[in-house]
Amino acid sequence: MTQIRVVTDSACDLPDDIAKRLGIDIVSLSIRFGEEEFFDRVDLTPSAFWAKCKNSKTLPETSAPSPGAFQAAYERAKADGCDGVIVLTLSAGLSATHQSATLAAEAVATTIDVRVIDTKAVSMAQGLVCIDVAEQAHAGATLDELVASAETLTTRTGVIAMLDTLEHLVKGGRIGGARALMGQVLSIKPLLELKDGIVAEAGRQRTKAKALVAIADIARSHAPLHRLAIVHGDSPDVQQLESLAANIQVETELIVTDMGPVVGTHGGPGIIALCWITA
Repeated sequence: MTQIRVVTDSACDLPDDIAKRLGIDIVSLSIRFGEEEFFDRVDLTPSAFWAKCKNSKTLPETSAPSPGAFQAAYERAKADGCDGVIVLTLSAGLSATHQSATLAAEAVATTIDVRVIDTKAVSMAQGLVCIDVAEQAHAGATLDELVASAETLTTRTGVIAMLDTLEHLVKGGRIGGARALMGQVLSIKPLLELKDGIVAEAGRQRTKAKALVAIADIARSHAPLHRLAIVHGDSPDVQQLESLAANIQVETELIVTDMGPVVGTHGGPGIIALCWITA
């Protein structure tokens, strides 16, 4: 039976235990606080990141992995006896990560078959695609089958998020179609989604409580779901959203996890989101 390795980047926000169980190799983006630079998931955990955000006078910045970092992951797969690699990157519309992964694939083209897929997603929407593809790989799917499945899965993902602050998103330059939200009074809670891999406005609510209800209602409107996850950046509202999402029809167990530095840098503290794949 062929062995295919799933590689992704650290924007996926996959819990470590799931990534380890499924053998998913995660390539780190880097995070900078002024002159300090950290590799995501290597020397900066989500909890450490949010603590630094509270104490830092400067907003953090993110950088895509180098092609060499991806090439090292492909070479690890080859050394481990894998027959091929499928790479599932965060949206190419948000980062140069996909470009780095593609350049690295070209560099190893004569030694191992590597296919790079733009998930057009981020955070656990990207992570859920990784889980699905990795489970199929473990079940014996071929590389061609995995590529076809991944391309279908990327059309079935969704993300809806509530921000507590727009400061990080605006200053980070990733606000895209959500520019109209700028200048709103602080009590307004903006909702964001991904459309064609780009951040876009998905509504506004006057209170946090109403915003959480709206998030759950939007996710529920896409049910039945295949997978569902709550991901958050040091948010106190996890239990409330979990309760609101409890009756959403989904085929697999709800995943609740921390948002890491890559997305958190732009979303800011308090961000909370529902991510899904439709059935």
